[in-house]
Amino acid sequence: FSNYREAWNEGNLKTYAINSFKVTIPATVDSILFGVLTGYVISKLPFRGSQALFVFIVAGMFYPPQIVLIPLFRLFNDIKLYDTLWPMIIVHTAFGLPICTLLMRNFFATVPNAVREAAIIDGANEGQILLRVMLPLSLPALAVLATLQFSWIWNDFLWPLIFTQSDSKRTIMVGIITMRGQYSVAWGVQGAMSVIASIPTLLVFVFFQRYFIRGLTLGAVKG
Repeated sequence: FSNYREAWNEGNLKTYAINSFKVTIPATVDSILFGVLTGYVISKLPFRGSQALFVFIVAGMFYPPQIVLIPLFRLFNDIKLYDTLWPMIIVHTAFGLPICTLLMRNFFATVPNAVREAAIIDGANEGQILLRVMLPLSLPALAVLATLQFSWIWNDFLWPLIFTQSDSKRTIMVGIITMRGQYSVAWGVQGAMSVIASIPTLLVFVFFQRYFIRGLTLGAVKG
């Protein structure tokens, strides 16, 4: 238990955890929000070229992030955002958009059009339909996205390593690696920090588990 005390009191763990939350929560919310809006429009309000746009967005799932490391590094450095939390929020939002769009589009496609038409007859506009009808029905899909996005972003090591330099801006995954003793690696403290770092993702999964399995199978079977 002394390792846990040392990690919390002397290992700068609180700063790393706060930075991780500052990155993970906005990036998760933003990527899901854009995914909901894009998925709803493509599914229920199709326009000419909407399917091509959908394929273009989903193709981003197969785009290796390592390809854009240097261009993004130079871009954020030029606009004075290097060594801040903004690059990680922006990049995670962008790379999370394809999976969020795919899952939400597939979910909205399973909702009968009669539901939307009934809401229109009752005088609801598209914003009210989305907020009051579609979103309550989409809780399983939103739970899946919240769990996956939170876990992926919280556990990310690559982008914080590239976009941060000062210790005060590091996230918890990079902070674990930097824990070193005076003459050797502080394995005990690193292990304690790893256990603590896993708690938020476990709590998120426990909170959304009732919707998680149901949401994963959305759109998998027609009938």
